[in-house]
Amino acid sequence: MEEKRDIKSLSYEEVLTFAEELGEKKFRGKQLYEWMHVHNVASYDEMTNLPKKFREVLKEQTTYTALEQIDCQISREDGTRKYLFALADGNMVESVLMRYHHGNSVCVSSQVGCRMGCRFCASTLDGLVRNLTPSEILDQIYAIERDTGEKVSNIVVMGTGEPMDNYDNLIRFIHLLTDKHGKNLSQRNITVSTCGIVPNMRRLAEEGLQITLALSLHAPNQKKRLELMPVANKYDIHEAVDACRYYFEKTGRRVTFEYSLVGGVNDSEEDAAELCALTEGINCHINLIPVNPIKERDYVQSGKRAIETFKNKLEIYGKNVTIRREMGRDIDGACGQLRHRHISET
Repeated sequence: MEEKRDIKSLSYEEVLTFAEELGEKKFRGKQLYEWMHVHNVASYDEMTNLPKKFREVLKEQTTYTALEQIDCQISREDGTRKYLFALADGNMVESVLMRYHHGNSVCVSSQVGCRMGCRFCASTLDGLVRNLTPSEILDQIYAIERDTGEKVSNIVVMGTGEPMDNYDNLIRFIHLLTDKHGKNLSQRNITVSTCGIVPNMRRLAEEGLQITLALSLHAPNQKKRLELMPVANKYDIHEAVDACRYYFEKTGRRVTFEYSLVGGVNDSEEDAAELCALTEGINCHINLIPVNPIKERDYVQSGKRAIETFKNKLEIYGKNVTIRREMGRDIDGACGQLRHRHISET
C-alpha cells in the first residue's frame, strides 16, 4: 500500500505540483497551501473554497497534521503556558508559550524524547522514541496560535530533543516557517539550540540561513562537560566552540552560549574565568540559566549570590551576559517535565 503524503511537510512548490498530479489547477494548490500555513485550519473540512471532491481525494491520499491538546498548564506568575500535545501515533510532545513585551515566543520540541543523556534534563529520562516530522514541529506553533488566537513572533527550537539529531526535518521546518507564501516568519526570529553535534553545526553554517545558533555549553572545560553531557565523549568542547566560531564567520550571526548554573558544580569564579578564556574572540552572547531541579537527579540551582557573582565576573571580561528570566517556574516549565509526569502517571 502506497504511503500517504504528509501534506503539511511539503514545500509551496511541492504542494502546487501535487495538486496538479491530482488533476487540479495550480491555483488550487496555492489555496491549499494558504489554508494550511496562512489561515491555519485544523482540517480539510474548513477549506471551504476547495471543491468537495478535491478534499475527499486529499483525505484519502494524505495525512493532515493537527496536534491534539492533552494538557495546558498556565503559570499564575507570568502567564506562561505549557502544552502537552498528542501526535497521531499516540506519542506526546511538549511546547511552551512565553509572553514577552517584544511579542510571543514559542519553544518547540524536535523529537519525542531524547538520546543525548544530559544529566540535568528531564527530556532524556525516557530515551529517544522517534524524530518529529517537519509538520509535527510546525504544528506545535500553529496549535498554540489556534488555542490562544494570538500570533507568535519568535521561535526557539529548545524543547525536548536534539535538533541536530533530526537535521533534515529541522531544515525543512525552518523553510516552511519562513516561506513568504505561508507564515513568513523572519529567519532572524528563530533560534536553534544544540548540545554540540559538531558536523551538523558546521553543515548548518553552510545552509545560507540567518537563524541564531545556540550551543548548550554548561561547562567551562572538557572535564566538567563530560560529567554533565555525554555528547562530550564524542565531540570535545573545543570542537563544539570552534564550530560556533565557524558559524559566525559564515553567517555573520552572533552565537549564543547557554550555560546552566548547577550549585557547586560549574558556578565558581574560576569557572567563570575559564569560560571567558574558552569563548575568547567569538562574537557571542552568554545566557546564564538557573538550572531547574528535577527529582530524578540530585543537582541543585546555584544561589542568587553565586549567579550574580558569576555574571559580574563575565562582564568584567567584557562578555555580553544575561540571566535567563525564569518563566513558568510554578508549572512543569522545564523541558520534558510535563511529558515525563504524564508517562509516569499512565
